[in-house]
Amino acid sequence: MSDSSIRNIIFDLGGVILNINVQLTYDAFRNLGWNVSLEEEMVAKRKELFRNLEKGDTSVEAFHDHFRQLTGLNSSDEEIENAWTAMILDIPSDRVKLLEQLKKRYRIFLLSNTNEIHKDKFHRIFQENYGYSFYDLFERNHYSHEMGKRKPDTDIYSQVLSENHLIAEECLFIDDMEENIIAAESVGLRGLHIQPGTLLDVLPTYLNHHDGISKNIN
Repeated sequence: MSDSSIRNIIFDLGGVILNINVQLTYDAFRNLGWNVSLEEEMVAKRKELFRNLEKGDTSVEAFHDHFRQLTGLNSSDEEIENAWTAMILDIPSDRVKLLEQLKKRYRIFLLSNTNEIHKDKFHRIFQENYGYSFYDLFERNHYSHEMGKRKPDTDIYSQVLSENHLIAEECLFIDDMEENIIAAESVGLRGLHIQPGTLLDVLPTYLNHHDGISKNIN
């Protein structure tokens, strides 16, 4: 496989394109009265609650009810969603410009572990800030809750490849979670693991090394 074979770039969302702060959601839950226990059983139940939503295994309405059952709180649907989405911050304009420039040279896609509640919020934020739909930023947006699977399940990468008629070796996958990179590489994708917020520092340099084009995307 030659370095010049990258034709497609698949992006993670949170920490790569979208700024997030998960601690804000934990703080908001505590403000509602949920003591997010570190006790092993509670951690397992909390993960199940959120992962089921991300995989589309539960509806938003069922998520609200499950949250109230798990926590013993009588929080309203709005209070639950406000706390759950507190982690979602902004999509900086320099990242948007980078993606717009990359579209001229590559097919670009999004692959995100997310859920309907979060999707509605970051789509709304993007529309308000940039005046066009977040869907239009990529050739196609792939969301875990709509696919019925989530990273690092290898099936999710294979589905993206199949549905878009992509050759794995021609794809660069970017994520801030190492386990997701390892899974992507196991099905043949080229992986780029980055730290949150470093996309503009890392990606142009990477593409310059492999394709010699960074001066055109800065």
